[in-house]
Amino acid sequence: MGLINKILGNASEISAEKLTSKYGRLLLENENIELGFKLLRDTFMFTNKRLILIDVQGITGSKVEYKSMPYKSISRFSLETSGTFDLDAELKIWISSENIPSVSKKFNKSIDVYEVQKYLASKVM
Repeated sequence: MGLINKILGNASEISAEKLTSKYGRLLLENENIELGFKLLRDTFMFTNKRLILIDVQGITGSKVEYKSMPYKSISRFSLETSGTFDLDAELKIWISSENIPSVSKKFNKSIDVYEVQKYLASKVM
């Protein structure tokens, strides 16, 4: 099921230690990765200061875009839980006054999306 979730673009959790060893150079002094998720090639992580999205681009994956979103810029978010026939839940995040979500990530059933939502709420509100 892990490969199917990756192909479908569903996020699975990855340890803060692994993310720190790989992406530590992105972090500010006194910034720590608290939650992290991996998609097929992309990664997103919540630090104590911001949300960082890592978008691997191109066929070879040598081009990478790093997006940084301070929590104060997040105006709202929504959580759509998985249903009986759905395999995933979806988290949508809006930045400032945008009409469409800036971020939309799907999570497989192994992730407690309520905990992800609670974490994000604690940072945004």
